[in-house]
Amino acid sequence: MHAWAAAVALALALPATQANPPTTLTRKDVAQRIEEARRILTPDGIERHESPVIGGIKQWVSIRGSDRRNPVLLYLHGGPGDVEMPMSWWNERGWSEYFTVVQWDQRGSGKTYLLNDPAQVAPTLTLPRMVADTEEMAAWLRRELGKTKIFVLGHSFGSYLGFELAQRHPDWLHAYIGVGQLSNGMESERLGWKLTRDAAVRAGNAEAVRELDAIAPYCTPTRPPALHDVFVQRKWLKFYGGAIAYRHDESAASIVANLSPDYTDDESAHVWDGNGFSEERLLMPVLNIDLTDAHALGCPFLLFAGRHDLNVNSELAVAWFKTVAAPEKQAVWFEHSAHLPMFEEPGKFLVSLVRYARPIAERAGDAAP
Repeated sequence: MHAWAAAVALALALPATQANPPTTLTRKDVAQRIEEARRILTPDGIERHESPVIGGIKQWVSIRGSDRRNPVLLYLHGGPGDVEMPMSWWNERGWSEYFTVVQWDQRGSGKTYLLNDPAQVAPTLTLPRMVADTEEMAAWLRRELGKTKIFVLGHSFGSYLGFELAQRHPDWLHAYIGVGQLSNGMESERLGWKLTRDAAVRAGNAEAVRELDAIAPYCTPTRPPALHDVFVQRKWLKFYGGAIAYRHDESAASIVANLSPDYTDDESAHVWDGNGFSEERLLMPVLNIDLTDAHALGCPFLLFAGRHDLNVNSELAVAWFKTVAAPEKQAVWFEHSAHLPMFEEPGKFLVSLVRYARPIAERAGDAAP
């Protein structure tokens, strides 16, 4: 006992580097630990990762929830091509207690991009095909999980797909939830350019002003923007907090994404390969979309808006939202967020889902007690 006590005392007295030599963790090590920590072990839980055939190709989905009796929430990521499953382990902590959450890497994105031959997929990357994929995915989930209705949350580019689905199949949805909601694409772009340039002038940033002026006039009826122009606008819009409030870029989200347990090391290294592939074919068509002629929706409509969102202008979205008739409506402002309120204010985001969305399913008898 004396020898054991002496050994313990010596270990406690040693510097940490001697008593516990530092261990170098690989990305895989960290991802495995995160995976184990978030594992769903409840008796009625569900945790599935698979690639059903949607629109003639394999498309990757993650399905996670602590109780199968809870309502299903299908998450439609933005971009186009900008998957959000890699961040879900961090900013969706707790969602699975109230919903069965479905993350989906869309056609041309993330793991779905890696599962298929890009040369064969490229001709199919059109807005009508993306909407059709969304319909098929929603129908597959309703059959597979035995649900008459589901929630659909559309973020950014996904907000176009989600609103289209809600218009076509309102009877499939408990509610449509728009985040970073598209309304008038070209007007949003013009405002984003103007407000970003104003910020650059106030800051005395001659480089930003020069680059923004070089693409002027931006998004006018007589001069539609080139893809390069959009990237210039986005570069400085992000720098002035229009994508993530109070930050100059999206590196914080990238750090979280790089540790995702949903991707192997090789997949993680290539998870963004679909971004440029999808943007090249889908970004300009969706920026030309104007939803403001739509003034009615046949299912409840929830809008979660970041106060500082210039990427897809939140003021425009809320103004249009007020004109849309729906069986039930609720707009929620996230005062310290821009385009990623689920990442920037994850606590308020979950509370808002539980406060405004889940009760709709509860009233329909589609929720665990």
